[in-house]
Amino acid sequence: MEPSFEEALRDFVRCMGAKGYNPSTQEDYAGNVAHFFDWLEGKDIRDVRRVGKDLMQAYVLHLGESKGKKGQPMGWASICARIRGVKRFFEYLESTQQILVNPTEAIREPKRPSRLPRFVLTVEEMERVLAVPDITTPMGIRSRAILEVFYSTGVRLGEMMALKPQDVNLDEGLLRVNEGKGAKDRVVPLGEEAKKHLKLYISEVRPKYVRQAGDHGQLWVSNLGTPLGRISVGVLVRQAGQKAGIEKPVSPHTLRHTFATHMVKNGADILLVSQLLGHSDVNVTQIYVKVAGVDVKKAHQETHPREKDKVDNGELQPFILWKRGVAHA
Repeated sequence: MEPSFEEALRDFVRCMGAKGYNPSTQEDYAGNVAHFFDWLEGKDIRDVRRVGKDLMQAYVLHLGESKGKKGQPMGWASICARIRGVKRFFEYLESTQQILVNPTEAIREPKRPSRLPRFVLTVEEMERVLAVPDITTPMGIRSRAILEVFYSTGVRLGEMMALKPQDVNLDEGLLRVNEGKGAKDRVVPLGEEAKKHLKLYISEVRPKYVRQAGDHGQLWVSNLGTPLGRISVGVLVRQAGQKAGIEKPVSPHTLRHTFATHMVKNGADILLVSQLLGHSDVNVTQIYVKVAGVDVKKAHQETHPREKDKVDNGELQPFILWKRGVAHA
């Protein structure tokens, strides 16, 4: 007897937990697979072995025609998440030999539309936001530390909330981001300002807060000692933008876009920025080249050795690009 949809989903989620996926990722995947099950039941299908390539293509077409919560067409990210969840589910079934052929093997997520971030803060606007918290108070110290870490590292909101004290290395100025998007870990540097305010929070504020409710192991805690919630941090960032007089909506993702744009605009290598952001595809990071308004030709002239010689000296200079024995890659 084949397991029910509910049993199969429960086993799939348990497998994700064993592989180290964080609870929020497990919940997202479970929701997307459950959506697929609802669609199958609407077609009177209750056995995953009956799902073939044609049925999967019909589901993808259905997603493209579906409406979101506000009655608008489902967004690209939502469609990709739905497809990705189902693909991981069938990969699990195939790996556990519950099916012989994976019907999603040839299914691809739709190509990301070329869309630039809507809101990016200028350096001056970012400085105003950072200056909002009153760092003479415990809550102000915590708020400033959160804002500084967002701007210094470009981490996602979920990654910020998952941080633990042991993920912070103040001596080396490094932050370990555990189980980022796609269950990928990475280490990102902390700037001097972020390090300074984070050190103040960890040494002076957090110990006082956790005494009230015990240490739950999370880096960010409320004034009651409980883990700080995503909504609270989102409100904190939004209110900082409002108090700073910023007319653009300011959110944790705005600070992520701002971090990346400022890095690129100041000459950071796009591959480095991609690694810091935790992007699996550098093409996703390329949008910040456009946002930053980088003059690619000018940058080439000012940074390429042969072109730089022309700019600096007004004439061609001999230049040995490769040492003897080093292959031209």
